[in-house]
Amino acid sequence: MLESGAAMHTDIAVTPRSERIASYAIDHDHLRRYTMGDQQLEAEVLELFAGELPKTVAALRAAQTTYEWKVAAHTLKGSARAVGAWRIASAAVAAEADPLIVYDPVSKAETVAACELAVRDCLVYVRGFTAPA
Repeated sequence: MLESGAAMHTDIAVTPRSERIASYAIDHDHLRRYTMGDQQLEAEVLELFAGELPKTVAALRAAQTTYEWKVAAHTLKGSARAVGAWRIASAAVAAEADPLIVYDPVSKAETVAACELAVRDCLVYVRGFTAPA
């Protein structure tokens, strides 16, 4: 039982950034289902994923038509879901939901920025995860 005034959860504001990133960057339980628990394969899959992320976000940023926007957002969503990068997938779902955003420079920039932030955090985590011990 919690005492009066005790917090029921960890406040994100006081959790170190590296721990917050690790807590949501990759769902390893999800990824392990596809790698059968092979940590080397898991690292290889994450390296491939990390290598493609900048290209996919660049395609989203460069999109000038609804078709280009939808393809880039859908690609980002699918690859993120495959490895359990739920934060990236969520940002991509939001981008994919409104393809007309490509014609609104302010909204497009905000949406791309949300995707880029999720991608940057994930890349930091993946680089740390796959770095030699």
